[in-house]
Amino acid sequence: MKIVKVKYWTENLDLARPYTIAYKTIEAVENIFVQFETDDGAWGMGAASPGESVTGESFDDCRGALEEYLEPLLLGKDVRHIKAVCRKLEEKMPQAPAARAAIDMALHDALAKHLDVPLVEMLGRVHTSLPTSITIGIKSAEESLAEAQEYIDRGFQILKVKIGKSLEEDLEVLHKLREKAGGDIAIRVDANQGYSAETFTEFVEKAEALDLEFVEQPLAADNIRGMHLLTEKVRQGSAADESLLNAKDALRLAHAPHPFGIYNIKLMKCGGVAAGLAMGEIAHLAGIDLMWGCMDESIVSIAAALHAALASPATRYLDLDGSLDLARDVVKGGFVIKDGYMNVLDKPGLGIERL
Repeated sequence: MKIVKVKYWTENLDLARPYTIAYKTIEAVENIFVQFETDDGAWGMGAASPGESVTGESFDDCRGALEEYLEPLLLGKDVRHIKAVCRKLEEKMPQAPAARAAIDMALHDALAKHLDVPLVEMLGRVHTSLPTSITIGIKSAEESLAEAQEYIDRGFQILKVKIGKSLEEDLEVLHKLREKAGGDIAIRVDANQGYSAETFTEFVEKAEALDLEFVEQPLAADNIRGMHLLTEKVRQGSAADESLLNAKDALRLAHAPHPFGIYNIKLMKCGGVAAGLAMGEIAHLAGIDLMWGCMDESIVSIAAALHAALASPATRYLDLDGSLDLARDVVKGGFVIKDGYMNVLDKPGLGIERL
């Protein structure tokens, strides 16, 4: 099952609903797609959505890594030797995790197709279906309430709200959201490093009545000392995102006392399915819960993350809404969402179809 043809290309994908986070407004995203064919007619596909502000990998860096290494690392290789190829990817492209992720998921897609099973079954399914959150960016209370109602009407049971620009405005929006949503809708928040330790402590005190599920990345990525100064209860209810890029970070943050009780694994940060599952195993052994998150991404990479999430024992949360606001995509399928719950399709590989 040797790879005989490879290619990559860029797509500019507009967002149907632009949004704001603590440090920028996003209106469109560029994804880079990788596809290869094997000598028996099979094909595998992956997608990259680099996040320079998080991993330091720019779009040009990602594309440059694929230009330099895609053909040398894949042409003539046997897909069944996937672990050896993934190790070589990490060796040759250590600073390009999104580029590695695109290749990694294409390899996993092709190998699972070769075995004629969904990828999650090849990896060892643990979970059948889990609910995903859907994200509300930083906006006025009126806009947030309208968007929340739309999502609730669509069956979503978990709202993820971006905060971190203004403590007063954050609390105003969240109190109004809780009042409108009632107690049956879960609310989690993402500060995107927007708070100081002092401001976050104040936020925790004033948000106690809101029954928030957890807070994602409240402090600056490198402020682990600040996290350790917080109470154990607060740390257990905090999720690491920008502080957690790869398996080395997962191991470092697993030392007790844990600065975070939850890890947010994103394939674009760590380098793909294999790397994500390695981080998941560390979390599982350390008693740390997992959330699987995303950037603004194609169905291709969202499906890959979902397959990995459902195969990891430590998975408790999903935040895999990254393809839902795309105005267009290059594939269909991959997964289904019903009443906010996500599950993969009973089709080989990633379960995607090219458009």
